[in-house]
Amino acid sequence: MKSEKEKMLTGELYDALDPQLCAERQRCRDLCKRLNDSREEETEERQRILEELFGGPTNAWIQPPFYCDYGSNITLGSKVFFNFNCVVLDVMPVTIGDYTLFGPAVQIYTATHPMDANVRRAGLEAAKAITIGSDVWVGGGAIICPGVTIGDRSVIGAGSVVTRDIPADVFAAGNPCRVIRQIDARQVQ
Repeated sequence: MKSEKEKMLTGELYDALDPQLCAERQRCRDLCKRLNDSREEETEERQRILEELFGGPTNAWIQPPFYCDYGSNITLGSKVFFNFNCVVLDVMPVTIGDYTLFGPAVQIYTATHPMDANVRRAGLEAAKAITIGSDVWVGGGAIICPGVTIGDRSVIGAGSVVTRDIPADVFAAGNPCRVIRQIDARQVQ
């Protein structure tokens, strides 16, 4: 029989109030609080917190406040930047490529809830993984919905709600987010 965590990580319905999951989320909240309370000049302390939060070495630059559910389900490429007030609900894996930038108040949601009210009332939820490529720029206030993939070098306009996959090398914006135009990848140096 699968644990609730195993169900969660495979996209099945799971009980978010499972004691193990509650303890892991509390650990993450404690680390986020330490990060958010830290001062900019405390770079070594911030680095230790980020390594503990994400489960290994990272050279990400995160402007507090920053919030996530587990931290351990976030995989960051090299030189990822999160501006102020970003939220990552990393119930399932969130994979982010190298040199990707997030404007302020970007929200990344893997968590979903069942459409059936009786299943929701039972306290069950699910999730879908998110993948964001390398050299992506996500404008401030954008929301990335469960199950979305954003291709390398794409730009997501501020305030967009990304509900479906976005290919590489495009500018996409709106609610729902849609491709506006191609970006000439040769211009990206």
